[in-house]
Amino acid sequence: MSFPISFRTAAAGFGLALALGACQSNSKPDAARQGVPEPDASGLPAGLTPGTWRGVLTAQGQEIPFLFDVSTVDNGQKPTVTLRNGEERLKLDEITTAGDSTTIRLGVFDAALVVRADGEGKLKGSWVKYDGKEPYRVPFAATRGDQELFVGTAKNTSVFGDMKKGATFRTEFKGDDGETYPAVGVITQDSINTTKLTGTFLTTTGDYRYLAGNVVTKADGEHVMLSTFDGSHGFLFDGKLAKPGNINSISGDFYSGKSGHETWMAVLDGNAKLPDANTLTGMKPGQKKLAFKFPSIYEGGSISPTDPKYKGKVVVLQVLGSWCPNCMDETNFLAPWYEKNKSRGVEIIGLGYERTPDQKLASQKLLKMKQRMNVGYDLAVAGVANKDSASKSLPQLAGVLAFPTTIFLDKKGEVRKVHTGFSGPGTGKYYQEEIADFNKTVDMLLKE
Repeated sequence: MSFPISFRTAAAGFGLALALGACQSNSKPDAARQGVPEPDASGLPAGLTPGTWRGVLTAQGQEIPFLFDVSTVDNGQKPTVTLRNGEERLKLDEITTAGDSTTIRLGVFDAALVVRADGEGKLKGSWVKYDGKEPYRVPFAATRGDQELFVGTAKNTSVFGDMKKGATFRTEFKGDDGETYPAVGVITQDSINTTKLTGTFLTTTGDYRYLAGNVVTKADGEHVMLSTFDGSHGFLFDGKLAKPGNINSISGDFYSGKSGHETWMAVLDGNAKLPDANTLTGMKPGQKKLAFKFPSIYEGGSISPTDPKYKGKVVVLQVLGSWCPNCMDETNFLAPWYEKNKSRGVEIIGLGYERTPDQKLASQKLLKMKQRMNVGYDLAVAGVANKDSASKSLPQLAGVLAFPTTIFLDKKGEVRKVHTGFSGPGTGKYYQEEIADFNKTVDMLLKE
């Protein structure tokens, strides 16, 4: 099935796709955090009582909802917050208080929810990202109680029965600048509570991870509403059905955080596919090996593919950033995979591109990721977090189009494959295909 736009046109739109479809940063890194409160002191947070909460981020005149659970350990003395995105559960246990303010650190990301009690069973505050060029704040509020993600949930959704086994959509996103890029949408309806939906969108450079939502009836018709909040991204997809009760055609808006906006159109198509992620970039003509020497995350050390440790081994290079959720999905796969397979003669090197030019601070961010995610393979500080920096740091490559990018080196140190993006566990069968392709490539190189 052909795409609504040509691959050449899609390639021209990579900048937009990278900014939202996958983990990409082209903003200038900050040298220091400005005007942002840091966690301080400790104690039980006021108002953060156990139970299920519905949180709402308010941006661009829209509400981006998500659910989270609050529980306690250590005889009720230590709170834990768990973000819920579809099947995903993200446990947050770095929670501190200062006065009436509570700071909930958002996992490996340099971000937090800074909140305070706002009456019985209510919270208000901000989602704060510390690693931007300027302080990044989005208003946040939450109410306690098990609730649907979206209000106005449709009552009669039997017409959406085709989505109970999962529906696939040929999708096109269009930015406010007119650039377009292709995607594949996958949406599934809950078999018991048919108002509930889960799904994601895959692009040539990654996926939008775990989305959840509802079928909603608005004044202008029926809508598919999906959202997610993983600590680094807050996404809202609002798609109106062209005809009531008919999922053949959906169109609407996609909102990302404070300012990101695109429109999208989706057509039901069980054969929808994306270009092969193994063909989007590669080595420049005449080049076979990568030549680099980057500082290790440990002071005084360095990492190069020519180091004795990697001689005669298959080496996988992971181009990543600790700020990138798609990269964390790949790391969640690679970390345990490495422990099981390193004895076979394979190594992994993580090349970190962080949102700071300060090597010490970048090392700290990557070290935190290494510790929290039990990463046993080597990590280096390769540069700052934008595709131009990554491309310049690896000049033998035709270009780095996305974070993450995975590069496979054979036992001679020659590049044999460059894989753009990563389809994470939120994509279902596409994740399984991703893992199968990874294992097939490594197995082939190990046999040589």
